[in-house]
Amino acid sequence: MTILPKFNSVRRQQRNKGWGSSKTNTATNSNGNGGNPQSSASKESSSDTDRTLTYDSPDGSRTKAQVKRATRTRLIFCLLSSLLFLISFVFLILVCIGNVSIKPVLKDTYFLKLDLSNIIPQSVPNAVLINSIARTLGLHDFYQAGLWNFCEGYNDEGVTSCSDPESLYWFNPVDILLNELLSGATIALPANIQTALNLAKTASHVMFGFFISGTVLCFLSIFLAPFSVFSRWAALGIGLFTFIAALLTTVATVIATVMFKVFQNVFMSATDINIIATLGPRMFAFMWIATGTAVIAWLFQAGMCCCCASRRDVRTGRKRGSRKAYLGGNGATTDPGAGAGAAAAAAGDEEKQQENGPRKRQRPGLGSKKE
Repeated sequence: MTILPKFNSVRRQQRNKGWGSSKTNTATNSNGNGGNPQSSASKESSSDTDRTLTYDSPDGSRTKAQVKRATRTRLIFCLLSSLLFLISFVFLILVCIGNVSIKPVLKDTYFLKLDLSNIIPQSVPNAVLINSIARTLGLHDFYQAGLWNFCEGYNDEGVTSCSDPESLYWFNPVDILLNELLSGATIALPANIQTALNLAKTASHVMFGFFISGTVLCFLSIFLAPFSVFSRWAALGIGLFTFIAALLTTVATVIATVMFKVFQNVFMSATDINIIATLGPRMFAFMWIATGTAVIAWLFQAGMCCCCASRRDVRTGRKRGSRKAYLGGNGATTDPGAGAGAAAAAAGDEEKQQENGPRKRQRPGLGSKKE
């Protein structure tokens, strides 16, 4: 007598048959992939990754778009330092051409101004009368010192004339005043002025050379600074070049500040004559702005020797740079290194799922009875 199988037994046999065919297909895929159970998972992961790695080249290296995007921060600092050198160059030009002519802006840009309009102190009898006839002796009301020459003028007329520009110029007020006076006329100057003049001659020559050299180097640094984006070796060489430019500008500014401050103190300390010495606020503002921007630009260049990934670093894989360069359209990372790690992790998860999945889905069934 034949006993018909129960309904539960038929269901269990169909389910086991399905699992058996699934295992057979999995084993076939594994053998077709060289016996590597991770190959199928790697293919699935790579297919998913190919949809997001839209910026990777076939050999897995960074593309030009990725390299540029990864080094955008470094490029911004390079351009910023170039802009700062441009600002420094403009203000250094104003320093160099200041006081060379009687044009509106230039005539007000000077290092030092000596006012001799009231050269005789008011305590002296008939001081007003004596000061009023000072012009008849050949003196002007004031004298201004620049980098290349000096200018002179009267309080009611302004700057009237400037001397011819000359290289390595140094301001010698004693010679200027004595040459302005009529033949046989003299003027009593402070006793310690000669010591200050000897020091000023050497300092003026150094200041002149440093200002001209600093101006030229800052101009060249405008075009050299952007090349630091390519490699750290380029940043090192450009950093040394910009350091010299910033150093020359700073030393020239310090020399000018100290030297003309000494001049001012010497003239203001004289008691037998009344010479009012004032520093040029516009010239000193131009100098220190040029110095400050040059120093800040050099600091940016020095920082790029060790900070911010260069394009060479990104191409060789030493540094990744900005993470935004490796994000695809759906926000997934497109970094080759990160993609390989993600594919390996996905393959491992798939392998575990294949090992543990069938066991979780197995259920105890009712066996068939045999007679």
